[in-house]
Amino acid sequence: MSRLAFIDTRRTLEPVRRRIRSRGVPPALTGHEVFYTEDTGEAEHLIGKTLAPTRLTLGEVGARGFAANLHGVRLRDISLLYLDLHVAATLDIEQCGPYYAVHMPTNGRAVGTINGLGIEANTVLALVTNPQDRLQLRLDHDSPQLIVHIRQDALERHLMRLIGRVLSHPVGFEPGFDLTTAPAMRWNGAVQQLHTEVFYEGSLAQKGQGIGSLEEFIMSSLLLVQRSNYHSLLAVAPTRPGRRAVRNALDYIEAHLSEPITMSDLAESTGGSIRSIQQGFRDELGCTPMAYLRDRRLERARQELLDANPADGITVTDVAQHWGFNHLGSFAVLYRKRWGESPSETLRR
Repeated sequence: MSRLAFIDTRRTLEPVRRRIRSRGVPPALTGHEVFYTEDTGEAEHLIGKTLAPTRLTLGEVGARGFAANLHGVRLRDISLLYLDLHVAATLDIEQCGPYYAVHMPTNGRAVGTINGLGIEANTVLALVTNPQDRLQLRLDHDSPQLIVHIRQDALERHLMRLIGRVLSHPVGFEPGFDLTTAPAMRWNGAVQQLHTEVFYEGSLAQKGQGIGSLEEFIMSSLLLVQRSNYHSLLAVAPTRPGRRAVRNALDYIEAHLSEPITMSDLAESTGGSIRSIQQGFRDELGCTPMAYLRDRRLERARQELLDANPADGITVTDVAQHWGFNHLGSFAVLYRKRWGESPSETLRR
């Protein structure tokens, strides 16, 4: 559990728990219990550690049947969570943390109030929260939630690559997410793929492979399907020549990230001049093409170090060289500056 960055609060001396209705827990998460408690204070504390500081209030009817149960799996920047409080209850979150969350009740109903706007979530209508949102979530009796939890920095970096420009404002999704529409089938398919990769032993995700692509699939699905303040930029093709050249260059960089890349390569792949590409990156991304390339390689190196098993003989040198960092000392300096720890510390996690 520590590798998943979750805590397990079960104790060997705790009393025998009441029988949990396992019918509701998704098969992929049944073996990944994070906590179980029948104490409201402890539940409030533990839910707060997973989402954000929370105040938990139980409804008057059936409160004696309260039991908080959380199952969850974390990949890198995306977590799949299942929260069940069993009885009617209200969660008050003064300020959501640096994450986007899609709350999908698998039974019953949850009435959410986000920044004063009320919206009902049920088995066909999800609730989407943004970083810094003030959220009140009133759960009916027997209304467990499947939650897809996405780190803010990861989603916004991914969006920046999709649109080929820096973000002028944080991403803000509309709170209501209709899961019955034809476009929403993309999202449903992405969540099902995530479930499959977590569930089946021997899957790529279980082996620590393809996690980045899977998370990008989840994030792209949400960005393309759910309306946000950047939705129009994703729905239409870029019209400015400079922006088109930047996006083409970004596509080339992603496709050849582990290979040597020069400015001449970018110019040839986009059909533009070196100067126009450099100017486009400065205007749209606020950096040079080579600085962007270095940052993306650092991100991929970190992903590989997080997924690596030192017992397999993988070393920091192997990872650094794979992503084009041939001087280990320089790589370590850049890595620590970017991530606040050394590459070897990441590898030992």
